[in-house]
Amino acid sequence: MPPCEVGWRAFTAARTAAERARYIAAGSSWDRRSLAAALADEARLAGVRDALTAGRWDDAQRLLARHVHSRPPRFVLAASARHGIVQRIASDFPDAPRGAAERGDRLRRGEHALLGYDGLHFGAPGNPGNPGTPDAIDWHFDPVNARRAPRDFWSTIPYLDPACGDHKIIWELNRHQHWLALGRAFWLTGEPVYRLRVLAELASWMDANPPLVGINWASMLELAFRSLSWLWTIELFNDPQAEDGTPWLVDLLLGLDRQLAQIERNLSYYFSPNTHLLGEALALYVAGRALPELAASARREATGRRILVAESARQIAADGGHAERSTHYHRYALDFYLLALAIARITRDPIAAAFAGTVTRLASAARLMADDSGRLPHIGDDDGGMLLRMTDRQPDDIRDSLSMAAALVDRPDFQIGGPAEESIWMLSHPGLPRPLAPTTQRPQGAQSPQGRQPGVRSAALAETGYYVSRSDAGDHILIDGGPHGFKNGGHAHADALSLTFSRRGVPLLIDPGTGCYTIDRGLRDRFRTTASHNTLELDGRPQSIPAGPFQWTRVAQTGVHRWRSAAGLDYFDGAHDGYAPNQHRRRVLAIHDELLAVADFVGGTGEHAAVLHWHVGGNWMVESRLDSAILRSATDRVTMFVPQGHIETFSADHARGLGWSSPVYGRYEPATTLRITERAAAPFWMMTVFDLNHADPIAAIDWLPIWSAAGSLLHGTALRLTRTDAADYLLFAEPSAGRGAAWRIGELETDAVMLFVRVARSGAGGNAGTVTRVGLADGSFVHHVAGSRGGLRVSLGRTVPVLHIDESSLRSSPLCAASPGS
Repeated sequence: MPPCEVGWRAFTAARTAAERARYIAAGSSWDRRSLAAALADEARLAGVRDALTAGRWDDAQRLLARHVHSRPPRFVLAASARHGIVQRIASDFPDAPRGAAERGDRLRRGEHALLGYDGLHFGAPGNPGNPGTPDAIDWHFDPVNARRAPRDFWSTIPYLDPACGDHKIIWELNRHQHWLALGRAFWLTGEPVYRLRVLAELASWMDANPPLVGINWASMLELAFRSLSWLWTIELFNDPQAEDGTPWLVDLLLGLDRQLAQIERNLSYYFSPNTHLLGEALALYVAGRALPELAASARREATGRRILVAESARQIAADGGHAERSTHYHRYALDFYLLALAIARITRDPIAAAFAGTVTRLASAARLMADDSGRLPHIGDDDGGMLLRMTDRQPDDIRDSLSMAAALVDRPDFQIGGPAEESIWMLSHPGLPRPLAPTTQRPQGAQSPQGRQPGVRSAALAETGYYVSRSDAGDHILIDGGPHGFKNGGHAHADALSLTFSRRGVPLLIDPGTGCYTIDRGLRDRFRTTASHNTLELDGRPQSIPAGPFQWTRVAQTGVHRWRSAAGLDYFDGAHDGYAPNQHRRRVLAIHDELLAVADFVGGTGEHAAVLHWHVGGNWMVESRLDSAILRSATDRVTMFVPQGHIETFSADHARGLGWSSPVYGRYEPATTLRITERAAAPFWMMTVFDLNHADPIAAIDWLPIWSAAGSLLHGTALRLTRTDAADYLLFAEPSAGRGAAWRIGELETDAVMLFVRVARSGAGGNAGTVTRVGLADGSFVHHVAGSRGGLRVSLGRTVPVLHIDESSLRSSPLCAASPGS
């Protein structure tokens, strides 16, 4: 540890020990009078302070409610905007009031849908009273596993121990984000029962969670989420005309101040210096700017601002990707900075320009990683949480965040379809731009899903390590070629060189998800092991080896050799050392909307058993054969071919742990896993081809020999894909260091490291047709060898990174020739 960390840890440990000693000696309880000292020394609050000092709680409540109602709004939501919000939502989302009421009624009955669980009741066994009443809620209880966390001093709670239950489930309830859903129901229906439910739950929570006691004080990030929910609560439910039976606003401000103080004292500088630290800083900044009534606000906002600015450079790469290498935690970071930017704009903080730059970077990366339906593939951990739970949106649906970003930084290209309802709530303050109008749709007859944006093309987040192939028809492939997580890789998976594939908005090859964190060690490790990802496993070994739920004993190091992208073609080439001294190297070629070819090379020596797993999304039915599989959705068909090994199919297989998906934390669903096994002496290749061309499907696949000068080629492989009306020739080659050589497959000669040539067939069994497509990477020429029947000549004069040309280009370019009969 550096000296600064040693000093910080020593100081905080000593302070925590002193607080614990005081708790042991005197216990803990809320003291409403202490709020007087926590208020800012302003004349407008003098009456509130006097009432608190005298113990006149109702007077203090009434004066606070009037003060908050009359001052200029400093949060994203303001009661003065209620009429406009309700009108806009009723117009744009006519089913929203009914849906909000249905959800609100379930919450009033004590039924919660949290993470991947539905119908949860937090009234513990033996707890008296109706489970639907707030006073029957056990705020320390995990109803899924029927376990309760101890109510001891916060620093002594072993919340990662399964004996306490699943801390994620307990904390998700205690984030109080369902209060936003009750507020939505209250505003859209006008029914006061939803407001009364929240006020009663607040009283119940404070009775059960005195300062620094229990699991709900143990995580600073959880205090931050809860503090932000309480800020929404002020604006959603404050009413100076209401005759409330309790001084709830007094209690809420008292609780807010105490929780923010706890965050300040225990920031995750060294414990979890990732999105934990970002979320904690966000709460300090937002509460500090939005609540000038608290004396500590200026200090807190300064601390939050400083951390948010510093961490934007440390945690967010130049390409916009988040350091955790998790798409879910990337979304967290984007949402955190969206709220920070909105508050900075509302309160006219000059730091808004810096936050806008951060939002632009994060949203650009998020738009690239999301498919055209707005879904993020599940790369790395997904804890099921969200910052803004106003509606029932799933965590991997990022359209709401992109809608807010589009408006806040004036980038219409970020938005997918029309504005999300969440953006209307978030951008209701008069100091913020309104949500943008629906994006322009594609021309009539275009095949891509609604919302596809011109300009969102294939691209690489090279520093983050994500490589994304996108087609005009909406195909979306994400390849993971980046580092193994951030620092200790707490939210990383053993997924080097894995890929996901969404076929026209329908997830086809999926990452099965996360499952859980601490409640089941075996399940945790299973969902993040190599076999649970679309990559190669060698000799039954995972690429990276876990050591506890958020640690790793050994991690694979990944390097990317090539990323080449042209209109209609993308090519990736990367490797990792997770099986050292052997090497796994993967090439991926995407011919948009026609072909996805994945070539896996195992380098080294010795005989090995290699296994490829392909995890198929639940919208696809699988018909498996010996060397192929047909994957069918309601509207599409994809055929997978393997020219080596044999295919096995697994669904809901408990023994092997295959054929399962966890679409959100805590939920497990049967899925389909295709397993291809090959035993061979290294070096050897495994090839998987996904045929996307319905008009001219693949009928057969054959290996082709590669002819090259001795010593010119380190390794390579080639295939002929025989279609009904054409033949595709595919080559992957790795030249020796000297280069300067060429190689042949069939009658084609090239110096390219990747070659794709399509030849129209003149008839059944013949290949002597016209060359209709050529793609190459890192090459200078491709032509038919002298004396062959063909006449193809593509001569570039120099090595180019990538080239993709079709029949019309072959005929018209002076560098190319493809005569009839070639």
